[in-house]
Amino acid sequence: MPEDERQHVGPRFIMGTDITLRRVTRDDLPHIRRWLDDSETRALIGAAVPMSEEDAAKWFERVDGDPSRIWYVIVDDEDDSVIGEAGLLRLFPEWRTTDMTVIVGEKERRGKGHGSEAGRLLLDLAFNYLGLHRVAIGVVGFNEAALSFWRKLGFREEGVQRDGYFHDGAFHDFVMMSVLEDDWREQQGRPVGRGGQ
Repeated sequence: MPEDERQHVGPRFIMGTDITLRRVTRDDLPHIRRWLDDSETRALIGAAVPMSEEDAAKWFERVDGDPSRIWYVIVDDEDDSVIGEAGLLRLFPEWRTTDMTVIVGEKERRGKGHGSEAGRLLLDLAFNYLGLHRVAIGVVGFNEAALSFWRKLGFREEGVQRDGYFHDGAFHDFVMMSVLEDDWREQQGRPVGRGGQ
């Protein structure tokens, strides 16, 4: 489908302090494929297999213009390089809920605050722009760095999918986490109140 015929939810760019979230394009697919070619990265995010060129093209077709997904690449403003991806998925406005993902694919850019900034920008989009009430994430149980990352963003653990992930010959838990709009607004020092449609 031509780009101008696709329906997009949310802005095409979200400007932060050190990063910009920019809508994913076909030109970004080599970056995403390279990150998913890395077995360590796949293990930490629960991805089973690398992404082929054909798989990447199909993934882009599913994501682009899908009203239940808003997908961005994370661009480091210092050198305009694409360093990761972030998005909302399973967006369900009727229930005012969505799932979320943030992945800094470039290993040397991890631990510099870019992922946290991307997370804050997406939560602002979810709660202030889209009027959502709940944002959720599933985290690989042995990924302690990710669990800490999501807690710092205000997410709380709400359950465990026991043995929900099979990796390297063993079963592992998925930790289910979420943040509600009131909790997030309180954490941000903003007035607590229900968002409207």
